[in-house]
Amino acid sequence: MKNKIKGKSSQKVSDFLDKNSLHKKDFAEMIGVTLSYVYNLIDETIPFSTRSTTLERIATVMGVEPDEFEEYKIPQEPILQDESIEFIKSVLKQKKMSVVNFLKSFPRKRRVYIVDMLRGAYPLPIDFKELKMIGETLDLDQNDIYNLWEERLKQVLEANGMNLSSNAALINAMFECARKYVDV
Repeated sequence: MKNKIKGKSSQKVSDFLDKNSLHKKDFAEMIGVTLSYVYNLIDETIPFSTRSTTLERIATVMGVEPDEFEEYKIPQEPILQDESIEFIKSVLKQKKMSVVNFLKSFPRKRRVYIVDMLRGAYPLPIDFKELKMIGETLDLDQNDIYNLWEERLKQVLEANGMNLSSNAALINAMFECARKYVDV
């Protein structure tokens, strides 16, 4: 279960940053806004965000539900219900790894993508190297990483019109080759 936090939204964020020794600049990068925006948000120079995407990113990084912020409205974009993302979240929980520590494992420019993936706005990356980075950060076994990738690639193929049953021989050959290539 996610943590419940009380108080004004700007104070919640400020307390979270202090508690986690997280610099405002790092937080800004994780949620895809400027440093001055975070300062203004916390100092209440500007009203707290009502933009769903920003609030969902803030909530994801903080490990809380977006509706804990009184400013939160119904999401504007569809949220994906993806078993592999739920698996990633469950591994995070099992390993007792905070979202902040998880995010710090990635290059700064990829952190917003990872936050968006965790909140359900994006699926797992199809790029094996990126997925491997996620898996290694979570200390997943190479076979688990490969299986996540294979399932993700099947989703992409099917979503783009490929009948997986009709093309089973081709797909099996392709995945057998890929398995050898990544040495699983």
